[in-house]
Amino acid sequence: MSIENSAEILLVEDDSSVADFLHKGLTEVGYKVTIAFNGHTAIEMIAHTKFDLIILDIMLPDRNGLEICKDIRSMGMKMPVLFLTALGTADNIALGLNTGADDYIVKPFKFIELNARVNALLRRSIQNETDNKQSELYTVNDLQLDNDAKSVHRAGKEVSLTATEYKLLLALLRNKNRVMSRMDLLEAAWDIDFNVGTNVVDVYINYLRKKIEIDAEPRLIQTVIGMGYVIKEK
Repeated sequence: MSIENSAEILLVEDDSSVADFLHKGLTEVGYKVTIAFNGHTAIEMIAHTKFDLIILDIMLPDRNGLEICKDIRSMGMKMPVLFLTALGTADNIALGLNTGADDYIVKPFKFIELNARVNALLRRSIQNETDNKQSELYTVNDLQLDNDAKSVHRAGKEVSLTATEYKLLLALLRNKNRVMSRMDLLEAAWDIDFNVGTNVVDVYINYLRKKIEIDAEPRLIQTVIGMGYVIKEK
């Protein structure tokens, strides 16, 4: 059983047939599942039990799921929230994500997709917890990135980067000496897992080089033709 499959999930769903179906399916793949049939019960459970993930309907008999999600975030809780609802317009989805949810699935749904989304959210949550617990200080030659302080220095001088440039450099440093494809970098810096058909990665690599390699030797970011980019010790 993987780490994410040992997780505790709160399912907030007022339709008993859907709740039973999901409880059976998620339990069979190894999760511990607790069901709340209304919003009031859900909030009580969340306040007293540590859940790793919440699957939340929007249309509930007593409280709107959007309000519940806002309450969860206002309490400072960071566990992933996945909306599972029949409300499937683009406006509904945008509203759900903007309240603090991490993902959104529209009913009717296929269990295999829901299970994959749950796994992805839990993996990301586990990685974030690991990152937060570990001090992240990366160095290559005279380049230093302190991810706790969110600062970058080269040869002792601070380098000012945009948020995207910073995430791009962080991805390269976390994978030092490993060639990263453009797709790898799109996913790491832009959270895009498909080819957008542009040279955005190349453009931002050029921006990054101009900031961290100007008047500094040696050059650190190398192009591997036909494969991607790599940052190496010199």
